[in-house]
Amino acid sequence: MIPIFKPWIDEEEIKAVSDVLRSGWIGLGPKTKEFEERFAEYIGVKYAVALNSCTAALHLAIKVLNVNKAEVITTPITFISDAFAANYNNLDVVFADVQEDTLNIDPKDIARKITSKTKIIIPVHYGGHPCDLDELIGICQKKNLFLVEDCSHAAGSEYKGKKVGSFGIMGCFSFHAVKNLAVGDGGMITTDDKEIYERLLRLRWVGINKSTFDRVKQKYSWDYDVNEIGFKHHANDITSAIGLTQLKKLERGNDRRREIFQKYNKAFKDLTQIETPVLKKNIKSACHNYVIKAEQRNELISFLAKRDIAAGVHYKPLYLHPIYSNIKADCPVADNVWKKVVTLPLYPDMKNDDINKVVAAVKDFYSKDKN
Repeated sequence: MIPIFKPWIDEEEIKAVSDVLRSGWIGLGPKTKEFEERFAEYIGVKYAVALNSCTAALHLAIKVLNVNKAEVITTPITFISDAFAANYNNLDVVFADVQEDTLNIDPKDIARKITSKTKIIIPVHYGGHPCDLDELIGICQKKNLFLVEDCSHAAGSEYKGKKVGSFGIMGCFSFHAVKNLAVGDGGMITTDDKEIYERLLRLRWVGINKSTFDRVKQKYSWDYDVNEIGFKHHANDITSAIGLTQLKKLERGNDRRREIFQKYNKAFKDLTQIETPVLKKNIKSACHNYVIKAEQRNELISFLAKRDIAAGVHYKPLYLHPIYSNIKADCPVADNVWKKVVTLPLYPDMKNDDINKVVAAVKDFYSKDKN
């Protein structure tokens, strides 16, 4: 079976993990600190805080903004964590519609849905394609709102020459097993705000004001203080060692993703039954996924499975899940477009033969003489 996603892991990651295991320090320690520093430098921000998931990152990003009885506007075409992060902080979720071409959140619909309770906007750079950040920043500045970027799909993406994750008050990244930078499970928050950074360090480690490793460096000073309720959200040196090696080859991996993306677009350009994804001007996409809009979506997925090709749907609108049955979302584009989206296989070490198999299978499905 050709998978939809596959992490790019080789001997370098295996050696990095082995070195950490042999070091005797596998928890939150020096490798995590190094990963944070390297990642912050890569994104172009002052600070980065490594966590155990992007869900944790979104949770803490909203937590440190200290808003109460408020609304968070986000996209419905995303993973459930964007909405849950608001709920974890006892805030209400409002879904803004998406743009049909990029599947990114629509700034115009955001503007229509802002109320006096709106405090935070969470755009998701869907598939690695940056949102319209100029418009989003303009809205936030005009309405005095916080912009928290969800960069789960977008490690390495750029908007007008600047890395995503450096535009909002914070950027939240995922290092889940299928992401462009994959450590198994992990996440990161990026920011230029020192006060936010220092509070995030405490909140990720159950509110403790000194990490165990910092206290060991002081010949194990046992004393520490806890001034507020925190969470067990921190990363560790095993995943951070993998992250450091993944970061070194992220640009190469993303280049290969872009190459595959363009191969697909070229191969499908004359296939009238599908719509291929776009790449707009002034952006550099990390090309996390390759999502077409296809007629007979479910039948196509089943057909591909018979050819040993995995395909998926990213995503069913969040307001269609039972947990949000109480929300009456007005998102006509999302209502329509999600019924067509199909995610085809794309990963850095995907062989050209496998790319050709996917292309041939999609074309066969829409040919008159398909079986």
